[in-house]
Amino acid sequence: MSTNLLELTGVHTHIGAYHILHGVSFAVREGEVTMLLGRNGAGKTTTLRTIMGLWSASQGDIRFKGESLKGLATPDVAMRGIAYVPESMGIFTDLTVQENLVLAARAARHAGELDSVRLDWIFGLFPALKKFWLYPAGKLSGGQKQMLAVARAIVEPRALLLIDEPSKGLAPSIINNLVSAFNELKRQKTTILLVEQNFHMARSLGDQVAVMDNGAVVHTGSMRELAEDEAMQQRLLGLSLAVHQ
Repeated sequence: MSTNLLELTGVHTHIGAYHILHGVSFAVREGEVTMLLGRNGAGKTTTLRTIMGLWSASQGDIRFKGESLKGLATPDVAMRGIAYVPESMGIFTDLTVQENLVLAARAARHAGELDSVRLDWIFGLFPALKKFWLYPAGKLSGGQKQMLAVARAIVEPRALLLIDEPSKGLAPSIINNLVSAFNELKRQKTTILLVEQNFHMARSLGDQVAVMDNGAVVHTGSMRELAEDEAMQQRLLGLSLAVHQ
């Protein structure tokens, strides 16, 4: 049995006058991909941002490797080995692909100090990044920008990846490329918490699932169980995965 790498217990988050998370509780197992699903506005992105310390939990606890993250600044959360790929991707459009990766690598001050073996591995996942190595990131296509955003998160080994809707707005061929890359990360037992509306990707990648509604987790279990139960899909998500091939 896998151990829990990340645990949220009764987490509440307020943003200004708005109470967004209402006692969120779930766990992410080490070496697995946990899908965080739910309708738009359910609180998924707020959950990721609260884990990263971008927004502060007003109540409850977030524990990573058994230690509390509550109250830590975002750089301190990142230093513990957690990387975040936001829905906006968070790349620096005026910098080259190379410069974006150097900035994301804490151990490198310039491209020559990047881990060449790991860089070749990343190029194997995303060949376009090698082709456009010296191009400004802002000139990349949407899919290439998403590849760069993921590459930034994995340019050094991380204990946990938080990824928010990586397939949004992308062509099916690019989505398949991302699925292949994430499957390679799975084979290496990388732990991922993934928010995703593409249910083909969710079904292909997910080991466990937490479903959110109205700022709370309303279901946890295996992704396979959810993928095989259309009645549960309709009840929790208001749709059938069978129509999202």
